[in-house]
Amino acid sequence: MALEVPASPSDAGPGPAMPTVAAGALGSQTDAATPPAAARVKATRVVSAHVSVWRRLADIWASRELLVYLVRTEVRVKYKNSVLGLVWSMISPAMTLAIFYLVFQVILKNGIPNFVIFLFSGLLLWNFFQMGVQSGTGVVVANAGIVKKVSFPREILALAAVGSSSVFLFFQAIVMVLFMAVLHSAPEWRLIPLAVVALLATAVFASALAVFLSAVNVYLRDTQHLVEVLLTAWFWACPVVYSFQRTVSAQLHARGITWLYLLNPMTPLVMTFQRVLYNKPVAYTTTPDHTLTRFLPTWPATTYLWADGLVLAVALVLFVAALAVFGRLQGNFAEEL
Repeated sequence: MALEVPASPSDAGPGPAMPTVAAGALGSQTDAATPPAAARVKATRVVSAHVSVWRRLADIWASRELLVYLVRTEVRVKYKNSVLGLVWSMISPAMTLAIFYLVFQVILKNGIPNFVIFLFSGLLLWNFFQMGVQSGTGVVVANAGIVKKVSFPREILALAAVGSSSVFLFFQAIVMVLFMAVLHSAPEWRLIPLAVVALLATAVFASALAVFLSAVNVYLRDTQHLVEVLLTAWFWACPVVYSFQRTVSAQLHARGITWLYLLNPMTPLVMTFQRVLYNKPVAYTTTPDHTLTRFLPTWPATTYLWADGLVLAVALVLFVAALAVFGRLQGNFAEEL
């Protein structure tokens, strides 16, 4: 199927170097003696169009059909020539959940009731963020062929990477719902809007990082490998595998640095998903003594909403800044690729 990509003047690559001639240089040169060779060298200036961020946003919106097409293509290519196709995107998280259940609730028995739901509710959001940022970082370099030959808003490539991650998030969420039904673990229905806000904040934050890093990676190819390492360390800085209230809060509160841990923008987002899906801020452990343990902060819904809203506001600012940086750096993409 032929793909017609709309041309956008704002995304045209830089033209050839434009020579500039000083005023009066084209005057009566015939009467003057020919200057030395060094004096005849013309000054050159590289010209690149400066397009405002709002124009870039308008171009992205005008190319939204292309964005949807790229997301669909990304998902289709991932499971090309596969018999089960998209079913694999459900089998993989199902196996992960089964292994977590076997390890933490049958073999090790950590005492946290339905720990597999607690763990996967955090992993659900983190996997979406990690996949979007990691795949978005190298997407411009991976699509060097169309970047050099076709005129379109290049930011769409990074946004499509985040969009395809949201498709895989959807299938993982289906597996999550099935496990919750089997384990008779219901979410906090009245707090579902909080999960929507946290998901939106994560999508905007991941898009901002993907757009920025995809441009930087064109010039510094080590960026993609560095991002993989940093994301691994970032994962352990989020309360996904461990409980914030049970493991982190008490130690940090004694030192008065809890705020430092909460500066991680993914921390409140992950805890919001855990609060909504796990729905057990306080519960009795499954250990023989059945002690009452607090797994999540007993914050009111307004506190979670305020924290997620703050992350969303910061993510929007970062996204606008990422578009501005991308616009400055994309002028020489063709030469660097």
